Amino acid sequence: MTDEHTSAVANDAPADTGELMRRIRKLERINAALMNRVERSLDQQANAYSMFQTAISLEGQIRVRTEELKSALNNLEYLNAELTIARDASERANSVKTRFFTAVSHDVLQPLHAAQLSLSALIEGATSEEQRRLALQVDHALASMEDLLRTMLDLSKLEAGVIRPRIEDVALEPLFQSLVLDMRPLVDAKCLRITCRSSNLAVRSDPRLLRRILQNLLANAHHYTRKGSIFLAARARGDEVRMEVWDTGPGIPEDERERIFEEFQRGSTSADTHRGGFGLGLSIVSRMAQTLEHPLDLCTRPGHGTRFSINAPRSTVAVASSERPQDEALPSPDATKAIGLAHTRVLIVDNDPRVIEAMQTLLSRWQCDAQSVRDLADVEALIADGQFRPDLILADYHLDFGRLGTEAIDRLRAAIDARIPAIVITADRAEEILNAARQRHCEVLHKPIRPVELRALMQHLLN
Repeated sequence: MTDEHTSAVANDAPADTGELMRRIRKLERINAALMNRVERSLDQQANAYSMFQTAISLEGQIRVRTEELKSALNNLEYLNAELTIARDASERANSVKTRFFTAVSHDVLQPLHAAQLSLSALIEGATSEEQRRLALQVDHALASMEDLLRTMLDLSKLEAGVIRPRIEDVALEPLFQSLVLDMRPLVDAKCLRITCRSSNLAVRSDPRLLRRILQNLLANAHHYTRKGSIFLAARARGDEVRMEVWDTGPGIPEDERERIFEEFQRGSTSADTHRGGFGLGLSIVSRMAQTLEHPLDLCTRPGHGTRFSINAPRSTVAVASSERPQDEALPSPDATKAIGLAHTRVLIVDNDPRVIEAMQTLLSRWQCDAQSVRDLADVEALIADGQFRPDLILADYHLDFGRLGTEAIDRLRAAIDARIPAIVITADRAEEILNAARQRHCEVLHKPIRPVELRALMQHLLN
């Protein structure tokens, strides 16, 4: 190499070094950018892989949870099926229980009905005070049995939900007087006093259920009161009326005030009353009050007395004051001539020979001319004979083979072409029976009937 070339290369060296450095830095930047891109790509791949792994893990967990949920749903479906079966069984049991109690009550009330008719004839025919006293004791026992049977039937109907309130305007004065009249023989026997004050008020309620509530409260007051008085009152409270039953009994201890409304609770003070029972009265009151949506309240002071009260909506219907005195008595057993039943032709329609015999014995003591038939075939034979035209019909509602006493009434009235007064006698308190009787303008008495009520109703219809 010549000196000239060497000199030129030496002169260009600085320029080549600078360019080289620029190129190196450029390559470094490119390399850094590529490395950064590669790292980001790797990070993304790592994140994707992590997400993939997470997704696989979540899928596994979802599969497990899905299986658990399916198992839980299957168990729930199985439990729901069992609950449905249990509910249906419970409803059937309630229905069967209600029908059972209804049937049992009817079957037991039927001989009880015959027994009370025969006993009434026995009381009226008693020739000595001792015979009359014993007969009255039997009558009291039969009345207690009837009350227990009706309470059992009421409980079964309330539990089954078959009682449907029929709300209407209820005048309290005749209701109160009727309740006091029913209670008077009981309170007189214990030398108690009973009074009432209705203030000529009326309420919106079911008359049958309301009467049963007040009747039970009065019976409870009579049970626990040994001396003093019982007071039945009504007070206006704005848009409501508060009906109260006061007594001068021993009161209720504080620790018993909640549970006295439960079944089979009679209270510690009942030991002093010398009276048994199952303690169902206040339970019936509580359930009926709930059915009517009438608030029930208790106020008591141990050693001084108790006040039960029930509130009902006030009726805006004007109520006339009753003219009947509170002490009005039903006809006495010996008032045969006064009530004018002598020689009355009475037709008895009943399929129970015990009831027929007892009713004929009772009517004969009232000097009635009584004949009996057991079914519609006997009715047809009586019509064909034409010798007996009844003044009054006493017809049992349920006859043999599904026939009804109302059919016999219809057939007799059609044959004689006259609306013969008729009384339907039944142990069944179904609304359809009341409606069937109303349609035919018949009266209804429920078994076991009280002879004094039968006699009074017969007199009313004949006049």
